[in-house]
Amino acid sequence: MSETGAPPSHPPQQRSGCVTALMIVAGVILLLPGLCALLFVFAGIAKTASDDLQFVAACLLVACLGVALIWRAIRRPGS
Repeated sequence: MSETGAPPSHPPQQRSGCVTALMIVAGVILLLPGLCALLFVFAGIAKTASDDLQFVAACLLVACLGVALIWRAIRRPGS
């Protein structure tokens, strides 16, 4: 009788340190538009026109992607 079961699981591959560093650098670069958007809001520049507010919202969305990229880079690849 042959055994039928799940294939043996392989340990997760380790990510290269260079890839992790590049992901963190890219994430920090993506944070910069969000920082500028916050400065615009607190300086009162983006208070009047709805187009400005949409631009600020888009910049904050890009910054959220930067945070997600940094979080993905520093968390363990297997989890």
